[in-house]
Amino acid sequence: MTDFAARIARAAADAADAGLAGVLAAPGPDLLYLTGYTPNAVTERLTVLVVTPGREPVLVLPTFERGDAEGADVSFLEWTDGEDPYAAAAALLEPGRYAISDACWALHVVALQEAGAALTSMTASLPLLRAVKDADELAALTAAGAAADATFADVLELRFSGRREVDVSADVARLLLEHGHARADFAIVGSGPNGANPHHGAGERVIEPGDAVVLDFGGTLDGYGSDTTRTVHVGEPSEEHLRVHEVVRAAQQAGFEAVRPGAACQDVDRAARAVIADAGYGDRFTHRTGHGIGVTGHEPPYIIEGETQPLVEGMCFSIEPGVYVPGEFGVRIEDIVCVTDSGGRRLNDSPREPRVVA
Repeated sequence: MTDFAARIARAAADAADAGLAGVLAAPGPDLLYLTGYTPNAVTERLTVLVVTPGREPVLVLPTFERGDAEGADVSFLEWTDGEDPYAAAAALLEPGRYAISDACWALHVVALQEAGAALTSMTASLPLLRAVKDADELAALTAAGAAADATFADVLELRFSGRREVDVSADVARLLLEHGHARADFAIVGSGPNGANPHHGAGERVIEPGDAVVLDFGGTLDGYGSDTTRTVHVGEPSEEHLRVHEVVRAAQQAGFEAVRPGAACQDVDRAARAVIADAGYGDRFTHRTGHGIGVTGHEPPYIIEGETQPLVEGMCFSIEPGVYVPGEFGVRIEDIVCVTDSGGRRLNDSPREPRVVA
């Protein structure tokens, strides 16, 4: 069972260590992480958890939502329509700045500031709040990764040639559910020239023999995410496809080998990027190397140049270099990796080498 009280205590301690007065967690990943509670509908009505070191946490929420939040092990401050929830929430705050969830609506941020709250963004001030996973979280992410690998094994048996991307995408989403995911969040199928767009999605293009097809898919299993990318080839790949595929595979391996406690996030990005640049494709790698994952698909840490945050044991993030040739094709390979005391541990282990599909 998740120890939400320990998480709240850690958030309060981290805030104090950062020189903050506390934390304001809004509906979304932060509130879910700290309490297990998500409102049935996120609306213009204020809901916010106030965490202050040395004080009991208080959830400010509309009275009619109290019943849904009963499972949260916190005190409640209820408000009804016609009252000023911002003044009530601000009255709970100690002097000093509070870190507020990035996902909090601007409507609420501005109103809290007007009520006297001094605020800073959660990611800017407490980037490690959810970044270092405990044993239960690591187990959930490991299970999600294994389910994504099992999905890919079945994807290799699908027919690609002559089918639309959207149809293959629907099959991938179905297989994620069949392998235990509660929700399929995305199933990118980028064939041929569409694969040169890293976030193409899936369209009406009919997949043709000779295409490289980027498959980026994931979802949620027991509250934690999966996210993996493999590139397959419809029929025998061309020499250029094979060459680029090997460059990307080597870059992904180099990024993985750079993972160790104390290394900067940007060191992983640099290691992967150097392989691609040395092969002459530096300008074809157009995005960061990775992002954290947990109760959301994208969260700190971010594996990108300029991010000097040291890696810490228990962090989990993607390593997903790619090469994109506009108008022709793309190749991306992605694993979720966990930082251990001695390096990295992959949470995905499906084949990274070229795979031919029908």
